[in-house]
Amino acid sequence: MKKALFFCMFALAATFSLEAGNCKKLPPQAVLTAFQQKFPGVTDVDWSKEKNGEWEAEFEQKELDLSANFSAAGEWLETEMEIKIADLPAPVRAALQGKKIKEAARILRANGTTVYEAEVRGKDLLFDAAGKTAQ
Repeated sequence: MKKALFFCMFALAATFSLEAGNCKKLPPQAVLTAFQQKFPGVTDVDWSKEKNGEWEAEFEQKELDLSANFSAAGEWLETEMEIKIADLPAPVRAALQGKKIKEAARILRANGTTVYEAEVRGKDLLFDAAGKTAQ
């Protein structure tokens, strides 16, 4: 009887552990509030916490694939929008001439600057609109 009870308790604990592992992590309330203020009406959001401590929201808005990063305190840092490779500025395409670009994006940063991202050989390369390497 004790073995059966122990087995049931173990199975129950394992089930709860598996369920807890499947739960999506949600960011702090400050991040959720900042997101809703910046992107009102967006409800289907996939959240992840990046290695640097930022929270990233991935979502669709007006049929566009977007991601937005926020600090843990809820400060909006940047929004990235996937674009067609052909929509990269001509100087950026020229800087990447001869390289195979897998994906491209336009990134609007909190300081008002826009940079362009091109994924080449598994690495994200950043450029300003003039085709110069950016940080």
